[in-house]
Amino acid sequence: MEEKQMSELESLQVISTMIQKAKTSYHDKGTGAMLWGVVITVCSLSTWAQLHYKYELPFDIWLLTVVAVVPTIILSIREGRRRKVKGYDETAMNWVWTCFGIAIFLTVHANNAVSAAFGDIKDAVEAAGGARPAIYYSDYSSAFMLMVYGIPTLVSAGIKNFKPMLIGGIVCWLSAIAVVYTDRATDMLLMALSATCAWLIPGIILYVKSRKLQAA
Repeated sequence: MEEKQMSELESLQVISTMIQKAKTSYHDKGTGAMLWGVVITVCSLSTWAQLHYKYELPFDIWLLTVVAVVPTIILSIREGRRRKVKGYDETAMNWVWTCFGIAIFLTVHANNAVSAAFGDIKDAVEAAGGARPAIYYSDYSSAFMLMVYGIPTLVSAGIKNFKPMLIGGIVCWLSAIAVVYTDRATDMLLMALSATCAWLIPGIILYVKSRKLQAA
């Protein structure tokens, strides 16, 4: 009887250990959320500073978003190989954030192409003797970026039932509406706010919870 009880206790310990390992995943640690939160916030505030103080960097700061796609994919692949126990929610999260990284690259690529086309049209109007149009595609591209930001945030919030990220996703989409009616400098502040609410703060919360879980 005693041996049977010990065996049952050991089995429960094994199951408990597997559950705890399953909880300390790449997404539950908040690593990916913090990565994108920092990158987007830095890019947004840097662009705001350039517009406000009227200076230019020797490179496009938003290329950091393209660079961030690489560690996002690598971390997802490494996490998939490392974990022996992998639930459907974790598989869904990996696909969501991998697709998000690719979507960011495609959106930035499309925005740059359309912005260049706008420049060609304005050059043609000016060459024809007309006044150079004052409209800039960059005034509206922020809305598309914020729309994309909200999708993985809200999906992740639904999968994980994580309220801070749900609030962040809502902030992203409300900002996507607001930036249509604001100047570009304000757009950047709203984008920084959205990234902070959607990813940076939730990522920090997840990281703290993960550390406490590991310590326990």
